[in-house]
Amino acid sequence: MATSEPVQESLMLDYPQPSKPRVLLAASGSVAAIKFESLCRSFSEWADVRAVATKSSLHFVDRSSLPSGIVLYTDDDEWSTWKKIGDEVLHIELRKWADILVIAPLSANTLAKIAGGLCDNLLTCIVRAWDYRKPLFVAPAMNTLMWNNPYTERHLQTINQLGIMLIPPVVKRLACGDYGNGAMAETSQIYTSVRLSCKTQPHDSSSSIVIPVSNNRPSS
Repeated sequence: MATSEPVQESLMLDYPQPSKPRVLLAASGSVAAIKFESLCRSFSEWADVRAVATKSSLHFVDRSSLPSGIVLYTDDDEWSTWKKIGDEVLHIELRKWADILVIAPLSANTLAKIAGGLCDNLLTCIVRAWDYRKPLFVAPAMNTLMWNNPYTERHLQTINQLGIMLIPPVVKRLACGDYGNGAMAETSQIYTSVRLSCKTQPHDSSSSIVIPVSNNRPSS
C-alpha cells in the first residue's frame, strides 16, 4: 500500500554526473494537451524523456511534432507488447525506468480515477504501480466549474495523501470561452517547478514554486 512521504525526502534526487534524470511525461484528455509537444521539448533539454498519452489526449497530441528520440506510448502498446507469461509488462517497465512522473495536463476524469485507485489504461496503471518514494507531479487542466466542484477538492486531498505534488492551474480565458481558474500552468512553469524541486541539493521549500495539494485546494 502506498504511503505518504515527506516532500523533503521524496525530492532529494542525487544523479551521478553526467547521467540525466529519467522523466516520464504523460498527457490525459484535456485540450491543454496541445501543449504537450512544447512540454516534451522543454524537458528533453535536461532529461531523458519518454511519453505516455491516454486515448482521449490523442485528439490533441500531434505525434509527428514530438521531438525525435522521444517514444510515445499509448494503451495499444500496453496490450500489444505482452504475449505470454514472462513477457515484460509495459506499465511496470515504465514505472521502473522513470525517476520522475509528470502528468500534464491532468484532466478531471484522470484525477478522479487516480483518487479512486482505478487503473483502466496505461497511464493510470503506471500511477497505481508508482513507487511514491519518487516524485510525481500533476498539472490539472479543466473548466472553472469543474475545478471548483466539491469532488475536485476531495480528490486533491486524496492524492495529496499519496505524496503527489500539485502544480496548480491558472486564471485565464479557457478554451471553452469561460474566464476563470482551471487552465493548465504554462509549460515553462511546469518545467521550472520540477527542476527546482528536483535539484541535487536538499530540497529548500522557500525556493520551490511547487505548492502541496493541501495548500492549494479549489475554493468551495
